[in-house]
Amino acid sequence: MSAISDLRALTPTQRNTVIASYLGWTLDAFDFFILVFILKDIAKDFHTDVAAVSIAIFLTLAMRPVGALIFGFAADRFGRRTTLMIDVLLYSLLELLSGFSTGLTMLIVLRLLYGIAMGGEWGVGASLTMETIPERTRGIVSGLLQAGYPSGYLLASLVFFFLYPLIGWRGMFFIGVAPALLVLYIRRNVEESPAFIASRNQVRRPFLIVLKENIPLFVWAVILMTAFNFLSHGTQDLYPTFMESQRGYTSHTVGAIAIFYNIGAIIGGLVFGALSQKIGRRKSIVIAALLAIPVAPLWTYASTPILLAIGAFLMQFLVQGAWGVIPAHLNELSPDEVRGTFPGFAYQLGNLLASGNATLQAGLAEHWNGDYAFTMLVGAIVVCIAVALLAGFGYEKKGISFKGSVSPQVAPRLAT
Repeated sequence: MSAISDLRALTPTQRNTVIASYLGWTLDAFDFFILVFILKDIAKDFHTDVAAVSIAIFLTLAMRPVGALIFGFAADRFGRRTTLMIDVLLYSLLELLSGFSTGLTMLIVLRLLYGIAMGGEWGVGASLTMETIPERTRGIVSGLLQAGYPSGYLLASLVFFFLYPLIGWRGMFFIGVAPALLVLYIRRNVEESPAFIASRNQVRRPFLIVLKENIPLFVWAVILMTAFNFLSHGTQDLYPTFMESQRGYTSHTVGAIAIFYNIGAIIGGLVFGALSQKIGRRKSIVIAALLAIPVAPLWTYASTPILLAIGAFLMQFLVQGAWGVIPAHLNELSPDEVRGTFPGFAYQLGNLLASGNATLQAGLAEHWNGDYAFTMLVGAIVVCIAVALLAGFGYEKKGISFKGSVSPQVAPRLAT
């Protein structure tokens, strides 16, 4: 209960910042996950196959590092708040335009551009929040921020469940313009990061210079984020397609199961985020990743929809539980001068390296006579082991102060 008490003790300004960043990531994820529910019908309308349409997912993920750099540089130079507002407006507009696609090529180009905007939100929002809240609340707030991702998936699931039969796949994209309204909330209720304000008149070294001083840390962070992104996208992106194509479930059954497992994901992020404040970031990630391994068979091979839903709930509880630690973990590891850029860029480079996941899984499943279950099971087990090893033998700076964004660098500490 101490984590909840800490949240209640936040000032109105701190609370508004947390809400805005959570909603920013929620709505960004909502716009992204709309596509995973409608791959099959888009392929049908454009007279192609699911693997071809899944290239749009690949390019969205692949372009996210570009967005992380562009918006990260802007956040470090001009401030987190204004940059966040511009980013939200951009990804909302591109989502709307996706609904007007006249063919696969147009859709792919728009999703590529959307990937740039999506890549900017996480790093900017996370740095704004982590630099605003007290250190003791980082764990639970980290879990809350990362819970925005499954919250967006949940929102997309609800829209798909209730509205898809009425609005079709184009209508799903049109609804995706709604996040633009968040800008009004940010403008009225969110203030700039105190750490950025304290340092904005000081001379900042170029990003590449700071990066060169932290090469081992950065390389490790990118590899860790690659494993994390294979884990999340490998257990999420084609799961609706698996339920439709291999199990033959209706859109309502798929939507209902997706709603259920995303509730598990949200709870998992909060639980493990709060746990990381007590036992450390590395230990929390390792526990979540290793516990996901025995759950994986139930998640893919359960014999009934109810058992499959339970397996999916537990899997996403653990996958997003591990992810719930990441916003605090990467921001604590980041050099102060480049906190607007470093966490998001490392995260999104990991996305780039894992961006072929959906296309790879779809291709393997089709090669194995549509066996998505086996493809996802093997992938999940391998990646869970990789995440546990990388996190367990990696870096940690839990509790480091963010005061003074250009304070002297603290050397990274390897696990012992």
